[in-house]
Amino acid sequence: MQYQVTHTTEYEYHQPVSICHNVAKLFLRDTSDQSCRKTLIKISPEPEIKNEYTDFFGNKTLYFAIQHEHKHLRVTVTSIIDKKPGVNNAPELFTNTAWEEVQQQIATNGEADFSARQYVAETAITQASEQIRAYSLQSFTPGRSMLAAAKELMQRIHTDFQFVPGFTTVATPLDVVMKERKGVCQDFAHLAIACIRAVGLPARYVSGYLETLPPPGKEKLTGVDASHAWFAVYMPNQGWLDFDPTNNMIPAAQHITIGWGRDYADITPLKGVILSSGPHRLHVSVDVKRLG
Repeated sequence: MQYQVTHTTEYEYHQPVSICHNVAKLFLRDTSDQSCRKTLIKISPEPEIKNEYTDFFGNKTLYFAIQHEHKHLRVTVTSIIDKKPGVNNAPELFTNTAWEEVQQQIATNGEADFSARQYVAETAITQASEQIRAYSLQSFTPGRSMLAAAKELMQRIHTDFQFVPGFTTVATPLDVVMKERKGVCQDFAHLAIACIRAVGLPARYVSGYLETLPPPGKEKLTGVDASHAWFAVYMPNQGWLDFDPTNNMIPAAQHITIGWGRDYADITPLKGVILSSGPHRLHVSVDVKRLG
């Protein structure tokens, strides 16, 4: 299955910007179930400086700087990607190893699980309160398999929390999400990660896209798809398995991965600093088009 993904970010500044520095993480990763054929990035106005590099987590990154006055910034990234349905959608391949055994292996297995160990420590965004720890232990009961515990946690978040766009921002603490039982995909991924790390296990934040399908008989509208987020857990000797608590499913063909990190801050699609005064307006459009 092949997709074309177009992600456009536009900033309108109320006052002229004399200089801006930006970091974009919008290049799709090659994974076991997807392969990026081509990526085209267009930036207006044209930057004076552009530099591509790979970050600590293996995500392809673009730094660019615009060093002349402008009142508008538009960044469009168009990618062609091949998806292999079923490759990353096989939880039955994961053993019934108890989560306590996974925890012990991660802590003592030396270099074998070194890369996964960096996803155990909490971050500022994924700090676990006593309430979050208690919520986690409802799924991570003694002797339960890692797979069963992670799957039930995904299902409980989907059931217990209401998807409400606009209720939270990137700065909303998890304690507020827990109290109000509302949020968006980013909040649900962070909550799951906080729960899993609270019991000493590795979990990573995955950023990507989700193809939305129109109702039967209706034509799909351009730009109605969205950026998405989910989480992944690690099993020694087997690797990572993704879970989408927003949709209560193991991500499959319609989930397209940009990259991953410890939390949203590690894989923010576009961030930067500007030299200006006054507010700005942001508009983001995503289109996931199935080619075949």
